[in-house]
Amino acid sequence: MSIAPDAPSPPGDAQDARPPARSFDQLIAGCGLPRLEARALLTLATGRPREWLIAHGDEAVDAAVADRFDDLAARRRAGEPIAYLTGYREFRDLRFEVSPAVLIPRPETEGLVDLIGELAPPAARVLDLGTGSGAIAVALAHARPDLRLVASDRSAAALAIARRNAAALLGPRAGGTIDWREGSWWAVAGAGERFQVIVSNPPYIAERDAHLTRGDLRFEPRQALAAGTDGLDDLRRIVAGAPAHLTEGGWLLLEHGWDQAGAVRALMDDAGFTDVRTVPDAQHHDRITLGMAHARAGDGGRLPDPGLE
Repeated sequence: MSIAPDAPSPPGDAQDARPPARSFDQLIAGCGLPRLEARALLTLATGRPREWLIAHGDEAVDAAVADRFDDLAARRRAGEPIAYLTGYREFRDLRFEVSPAVLIPRPETEGLVDLIGELAPPAARVLDLGTGSGAIAVALAHARPDLRLVASDRSAAALAIARRNAAALLGPRAGGTIDWREGSWWAVAGAGERFQVIVSNPPYIAERDAHLTRGDLRFEPRQALAAGTDGLDDLRRIVAGAPAHLTEGGWLLLEHGWDQAGAVRALMDDAGFTDVRTVPDAQHHDRITLGMAHARAGDGGRLPDPGLE
């Protein structure tokens, strides 16, 4: 039996088989993401500001742009943090560059900056241990240009991002504002070097905590999140070493997990800190514990009870 060859397709059939171009509004509506996230990704894919996209929402989207947006949306639906996709995160109204080399700055950490702004004396020396993206140090330099800041991280990649954030957000004065040091915890502080304030948002999640396998945490650097079987290993190291590097009446401020306040207060009490207290975050979770080093009776610089008035 002979089979006749297929007849050639009429001109234009292949092109007609392509799906019709989608509009900007259709991309947002059909991507399966919250509208704010979808707009942020569409801004990234197009290079157009949000206002332009709203005004031109019914216009057809170029196929290459639509493909790029579809790829970003798929990665977000798979759980990749929006901050890593866009490359930035807002912190205290400043836009910080972020990447998978650094922890994503979170709103609860802003409380550390607020507290230091209240208690640090003029021209105080401040040490930020484990600076990551530089969010704490750069935000402090922006709010309190008088402070003499040292910021450290054991990751060279993180420090590179922190330096870029300082340059972008602090301008020409960035070079002389923050002393960046590479190293782990107290290895960055010289023998006898002392500060009026030491601050850290260290790793504080237990290494087997199920949260590390969920949500955004799956994509963030494990070394910036987990610290031993109970999550307290790095907090122990910081508290133990802090008295040797704080001036008399100096302050140590630590961010920690919502259920770790009691343990961190006990660490500070055992290390000889006074005025030890915990401050809740905006969601009323115990989030920051602070204490004063070897303060004499009658010393000034005592912190009011923030959040308890």
